[in-house]
Amino acid sequence: MAEANGNGNGVAADDQPQLNAMVQYTKDFSFENPNAPRSLGPQDKGPNISIQVNVNAKQLSETDFEVDLNLEGSAGEGADTLFKFELAYAGVFRVRNIPPDQVHPVVMIECPRLLFPFARQIVADAVRNGGFPPLYIDPIDFAGLYRQKLGDAPQPGVPVG
Repeated sequence: MAEANGNGNGVAADDQPQLNAMVQYTKDFSFENPNAPRSLGPQDKGPNISIQVNVNAKQLSETDFEVDLNLEGSAGEGADTLFKFELAYAGVFRVRNIPPDQVHPVVMIECPRLLFPFARQIVADAVRNGGFPPLYIDPIDFAGLYRQKLGDAPQPGVPVG
């Protein structure tokens, strides 16, 4: 006998957990090449590359969340700085049929995981366009970052926003 909803598992499609990216965009971006053209010549050694990652979320409606993935980095230090960048890449995500106690982890782990490949490419292209080999940021463990942030939070029930 055929299922009425057509998905074969007996659960209506409208009741399935859903995470949809509604839109993605660059909120802010800066690339600095402060010592060019001197910094574009041969280097004695590879630069010290530093990258910081931060994720923030803001609830826009009952089901919609804006998630900001912030990447900040540099190569070299002080007078030997090759380049610096700051990127705020964001998306609006719609979350439906997810248990309330799971919404925060979904928003803070899965949403930045979906944004990351696009942000990574923006950084790689900017570094390459700045005259250096592209910088491909290693994959980020957003679940580990989330657990670390929870450990820094004063309470276990961290609200989104």
